[in-house]
Amino acid sequence: MRVGNDFYLTASSFNSTPGLPILHSKDLINWRIIGHALQYQTPINVFAKPQHGNGVWAPAIRYHDNYFYIFYPDPDYGIYMTKARNPAGPWTAPLLIKSAKGWIDPCPFWDDDGNAYLVHAFANSRAGIKSVVHIAKMTPDGTKVLDDDRLVFDGHEHHPTIEGPKLYKRNGYYYIFAPAGGVPTGWQTVLRSKNIYGPYEDKIVLDQGQTQVNGPHQGAWIELKSGESWFIHFQDRGAYGRIVHLQPMQWLNDWPVIGIDKDGDGKGEPVAVYKKPNVGGKYPVGVPQTSDEFAVHSLAPQWQWHANSDRSWASLVDRPGWLRLNSIPLPLEAVNLWSVPNLLLQKLPAPTFTLTTKVDANGLLPNEEAGVVMMGMDYSYLAVVKTESGFRLERTICQDAPKGNEETEESGLDLADGALYLRIVVGPDAICRFSYSKDGRKFTEIGEPFKAREGRWIGAKVGVFGVSLTQAKQRGHADFDWFRFEPYR
Repeated sequence: MRVGNDFYLTASSFNSTPGLPILHSKDLINWRIIGHALQYQTPINVFAKPQHGNGVWAPAIRYHDNYFYIFYPDPDYGIYMTKARNPAGPWTAPLLIKSAKGWIDPCPFWDDDGNAYLVHAFANSRAGIKSVVHIAKMTPDGTKVLDDDRLVFDGHEHHPTIEGPKLYKRNGYYYIFAPAGGVPTGWQTVLRSKNIYGPYEDKIVLDQGQTQVNGPHQGAWIELKSGESWFIHFQDRGAYGRIVHLQPMQWLNDWPVIGIDKDGDGKGEPVAVYKKPNVGGKYPVGVPQTSDEFAVHSLAPQWQWHANSDRSWASLVDRPGWLRLNSIPLPLEAVNLWSVPNLLLQKLPAPTFTLTTKVDANGLLPNEEAGVVMMGMDYSYLAVVKTESGFRLERTICQDAPKGNEETEESGLDLADGALYLRIVVGPDAICRFSYSKDGRKFTEIGEPFKAREGRWIGAKVGVFGVSLTQAKQRGHADFDWFRFEPYR
């Protein structure tokens, strides 16, 4: 959304915390993470364990009456609302405004007459229905749904799995922008009506066409001060997650046309290159944060845990300039890392890259390990392990982790001590190669190449971890000096 000369974006964060990242831009091109709206997920005890694919589904961010609002769904609990005066925070504790199972993808709308509404879709896995869009009335302050929601559009015939609705008003029409057809395979539908409750006309305004951008949908219409319209959406790229795209948008006969309409039928396809939005100025290149020198006393905003975090997991003050990961005992039910909450991860920043970190694992106790991991439903890691006799470097892999499969040690070697440089080189098609170095200059590859795989509704994530393979009360630790991304080489 746009507020004045600034643009803000949030996104699904599922089980990760902090959740609901807030990104800021001045030109719709260059973005930085400025904070998170959700520090912990509720219920606290439920999300103390990884809840892969659960938690925060598709949210909507809006500005109304001098407040920034985010409405987000938890498909198992209902619709939550949080608000803030400053988008960087602090945000209010999430308020459950509608207890419901299977309500998803809410978007608030404040009409010209002061009435407020909430549009939403359904998750078949919880509600037993899908492919329909409903609207309910709510209090103007967004704290309560006032009546039973009403069906306004049935997409079963032409727009199966219609979801992610965003509600707008223009030239006397109510518009619902809603993707359909499924995340990796679908298209962008727009509905319009003179009455908020319908009946709604429907039109596909964007699909893949002849491009490589599969499933272009689940987005937002942005209108600039210059009068230009733009559309932000995502593309599912498997291990790389959901990649954000920006499309030009025109209005023709009170219908939006998104992307490039080559045959004039009112349905566009994504552009590969286009002139930047006219925002009245030029701004420097900026990307979401990636590398970290661990030079400040709080975690940088690119990092997320796999569950609600505990302060005992990490410290940036015990050894200034280093990230200390304490060796947290594996959950009793853990057979692999899928059920481990204290994985500190971030999104893949590019199709290809080199990731290197410097670790001092000499503080580990026997039967503890720490290292770097490429995490997903398949995962692989390179870790320093403290044994009863010394240190060992182990390259480990796990296939189909959600099925409870055990890890396999693929390669290993004994070490003189626990200080080492660890590297993951990610090449085309998310092929990962792991290597290590004692001096930070000459790296030796270890193990076979590994193909990164997506997680549950998210891309693969890369990061660090430290665990204990026992339930011993005394715990060791490993320290990480920095975590740096560089070009693929």
